[in-house]
Amino acid sequence: MDHSGMDMGASPTTAMDATMTGMSAASTTSAMSMDGMMGGCKISMLWNWYTVNSCFISSTWKVSSEGIFALSCIGVVLLVIALELVRRMQREYDRHIIRHAALNYTNDTIGAGAKKLSEDGAPSPIPVQIPRLNFGFNNASSRFARFLRPFNFRPTLVQQMVRGLLYMVQFGAAYFVMLLAMYYNGYIIICILIGAFLGFTLFGYDNLSPSGSHQETGTSCC
Repeated sequence: MDHSGMDMGASPTTAMDATMTGMSAASTTSAMSMDGMMGGCKISMLWNWYTVNSCFISSTWKVSSEGIFALSCIGVVLLVIALELVRRMQREYDRHIIRHAALNYTNDTIGAGAKKLSEDGAPSPIPVQIPRLNFGFNNASSRFARFLRPFNFRPTLVQQMVRGLLYMVQFGAAYFVMLLAMYYNGYIIICILIGAFLGFTLFGYDNLSPSGSHQETGTSCC
């Protein structure tokens, strides 16, 4: 009876120890399983300064050394600079097709006026040397506004497809940059800011017009 009572008194403690051991084993197994699913990557949804073993976008982009992390940072800077370059290319292409349409409109208008004078029996007008417009990056649209009357213009299908392709590239790049920023890695965010500074400095000087206004250059994905 005494031994039976001793066994009954010890059984709750033994059961608790067994339970704690089972919970610890389950926790270790869960941690190992999570580590296996993440591929050993260091990922945090809070601000962090991870370098080695940090991952971005997918497990294949895993930083295995400090040198690889430095190359990743340089790549992020170049990506943001390239994004600003594509935005500049789209603005320049828009100016190109507007110049082309405006010149065609000018030639058609002058030709129609000369034809009407000939039909009315008036003497042919003396050819007038049309001043060549200097289409700079900053004020091409304002010079067209002074030289030409307002005209309706729509790009052709091919022109619009090229514009759509350029927009798609910059939209995708901007979304990719946003995904990188969502890893809250301090080094990567600093590289994004450096790339934005360099990219806008190199390719954004055409936005400021002589009148003091500027064109908007917001992030495509936001």
